[in-house]
Amino acid sequence: MSMNTIDIDVGGTFTDMVLNYNGETILKKTPTTPHDLSACFLNVIEEGGKELEMGPEELLPEVGLVRYSTTVAMNRLIERKGPRLGLITTEGHEDSILIGKGAQWVDGTRVSERRNLAPQKKPEPLITRELIVGVKERVDSFGQVVRPLDEENVRQQVRHLVDQGVRGFVVSLLWSPANPAHEHRIKKIIRDEYKEYTLGYMPVVLASDVIGRSGEYQRSMTAILDAYLFRAMQMELAAMWDRLRDYQYKGPFMMVHNSGGMAEVFKTDAVRTYSAGPVAALIGSHRLAEKLGHKNVIACDVGGTSFDIGLVVGQSVRNYDFRPILDRWMVGISMLQTMSIGAGGGSIASVNKLLGNRIEVGPQSAGSYPGPVCYDQGGEEPTVTDADLVLGYLDEDYYFGGEMLLNKERAEEVIKEKIADPLGVSVAEAALLIRKIVDENMGTAIRKEIHLRGYDPKDFVLFAIGGGGPTHVAGYMGDIPTAVVFPYSPVFSAHGSSVMDVMHIYENSRRYVLMEPATRIFSTNYDDFNSVVDSLIERAKKELAGEGMPVEDAVFRLELDMLYGGQVHRKRSSSPVLQVNSEADMKAIYDDFEQEFSDAFSPLVCHPDGGVYVESFVLTASIPAEVPEIPEYPLSGPDASQALRTKRQCYWGNSGFEESAVYDFSKLEAGNEINGPAVLETEYTTLVVPPDFVCRIDEHLFARIERA
Repeated sequence: MSMNTIDIDVGGTFTDMVLNYNGETILKKTPTTPHDLSACFLNVIEEGGKELEMGPEELLPEVGLVRYSTTVAMNRLIERKGPRLGLITTEGHEDSILIGKGAQWVDGTRVSERRNLAPQKKPEPLITRELIVGVKERVDSFGQVVRPLDEENVRQQVRHLVDQGVRGFVVSLLWSPANPAHEHRIKKIIRDEYKEYTLGYMPVVLASDVIGRSGEYQRSMTAILDAYLFRAMQMELAAMWDRLRDYQYKGPFMMVHNSGGMAEVFKTDAVRTYSAGPVAALIGSHRLAEKLGHKNVIACDVGGTSFDIGLVVGQSVRNYDFRPILDRWMVGISMLQTMSIGAGGGSIASVNKLLGNRIEVGPQSAGSYPGPVCYDQGGEEPTVTDADLVLGYLDEDYYFGGEMLLNKERAEEVIKEKIADPLGVSVAEAALLIRKIVDENMGTAIRKEIHLRGYDPKDFVLFAIGGGGPTHVAGYMGDIPTAVVFPYSPVFSAHGSSVMDVMHIYENSRRYVLMEPATRIFSTNYDDFNSVVDSLIERAKKELAGEGMPVEDAVFRLELDMLYGGQVHRKRSSSPVLQVNSEADMKAIYDDFEQEFSDAFSPLVCHPDGGVYVESFVLTASIPAEVPEIPEYPLSGPDASQALRTKRQCYWGNSGFEESAVYDFSKLEAGNEINGPAVLETEYTTLVVPPDFVCRIDEHLFARIERA
């Protein structure tokens, strides 16, 4: 029998759970509690236990693994409620993070904001200038000590920072990835001054420990963000861990990483949890695409606050953010590429009178509290969910399986006051306008993501996930021929974490000449290449063993950050070999790099005459997760009358309100076919099938939406 597991994803509006218990799968959603995420964490476990008639004290001792993705990092950065930190860097480079990169003015801003250059300004620094000090030391790019560390100077600077009120230290010295000895010595000095067992204990984060690659600004900002989030995440996760232990849970507590894997909470850097939910959904889509035989998939997650997009291309998700941004800062971590815009069920609609009474939807969101007006929790602004309710797509008595009653009359009143009356249209027309605009915003984001990467939408299948994904999929799928809705679409990020590998990423910035310039002769210095890889593998084995993982089951994959001589753009390429022992191995590495570089940029810019260089070695160590088979069911006829629940009036535009069939998704059988207009309801989402669309239930009981 397989292990009992709990997978939880905390979103901006709802907290989702997939509970696998003795062969039974239970899906649950509860409202997120932003003030205390441990509350919604336990609430959703309690709701899942009720299905089994078990309390947490009975359920958790029977569970072998808990996996968790969270928005703690995102929330704390938005609030700017971090500790007062001090930065210790190399003397003469104290202003580096304040100067930043040229794009720091617009990093993390929306496109509409970037177009208006006049008000753009750099973000307020997390560490202000008076809390940045330089110490007398210098290591060169080869790791050689040019200037020994002045330890007395370090002690003076540390005391100065403490006198300024800092509650934690970040140490980021020049070229520390090449030789971290000075950073480690500074940490030892701080520990000597402020012992771990005293009340004055302060955390020390070393940039070389957080990320072992070159790039002074990115490395420093990664370490600063890690330290800034450390205390808040430690307190939040400690509260959850304590609650789990109180209920006699004895298994590991795994955190989902934005790199596409996960690790125990004790082995997780705070920055690697940022935007982990969308990455979990991307990995889940990748695993399903493999099982279903789909080569190209776009996963579109419509939540309460955001619309997240991830691409599976050629049955691969190995696309990393070229310039990963956390909030307003560029960092240097390996982070799978996803895109997010402010569009979801809680997105607020308004009339912009300055632009000729144009309706705007998002990016502002009502969140989980007060939420949409129809929640009756004090919301005063019309949202997308309010519009869906007014149009008849949502059942006011069956939202959340009947656990949350919606106030349709109140939603109509607010849409009338804030949208319909200013535009001189009916309430239903105003609601449809809100829906069309948010659908177009999401459709535009999809088109940009596909076209700007050089792909054709007709080559993709769309996975509609998230609580609002199935409700709006017909409106945003555009030229994509087929969209798929799963029974677990509303909790898909939690499902994604259940099929993620335990994974760690190790990096080492080391320049290595793969191909000599002009002559195109491959290097024969195999020992330097292999020694770097060997050191990364040994480090990985040690950490996996420390976590109690079966090292013999580990799968190691090598990636290389490479570039042509005379160019500045690096491309991370998958290496076909872990070790090099011949010219054939070197050629295999180059051939793969050339292909990936051509796909990313253009074959015209490949420049082997300039030589080929490796800038960084990136080792991925993973323990593969068990991916369950997708069950198949015998096909029945197209008649779906056995699942017909009722009929109700829905508004479809020109035809006005029309009596539309409402089906129970859970009672549909493989082979059933439903022509729009129709509505398919589940406990946590509603699939809307407009006129001119058809929904077919395949052999896996997945709903496939296409134009009729």
